[in-house]
Amino acid sequence: MEITDDKLLRIALITSLIGIIGLLIFTPTIEVKKVKIKDIDRGMIDEEVNIECVVADIASSKSKSSYFLTINDGTGQMPLIIFENQLAEIQSNNIDINDFKGKKVEVTGKITEYNSDLEMILSSGDSLKIVNK
Repeated sequence: MEITDDKLLRIALITSLIGIIGLLIFTPTIEVKKVKIKDIDRGMIDEEVNIECVVADIASSKSKSSYFLTINDGTGQMPLIIFENQLAEIQSNNIDINDFKGKKVEVTGKITEYNSDLEMILSSGDSLKIVNK
């Protein structure tokens, strides 16, 4: 059996379509891991996690383009970094960043390390939500 360019193109097209259909089927089942702050370690750097916690404190950069929230879930606390683009998303929903202080929230972000300390960077403006429990 001789493989012609036409047959190779058909095989590639079918394989691509099967892959795309597979992604569409399995992507909704991929969930972000819910964790407690005490369980976060250096092995989780660059991993996206979800934490239910309270915003204990809010501080801003001098230019007010970034915010540094201290989050606490009762097992520990860590900084949550919100950069300018995530802040714009939050503000586009008519929410002031200071509205989160003292509130129980659910936050999704990526674990990173800065100056030997672990911190979380907010994934998007929709990744910080007040929880009414």
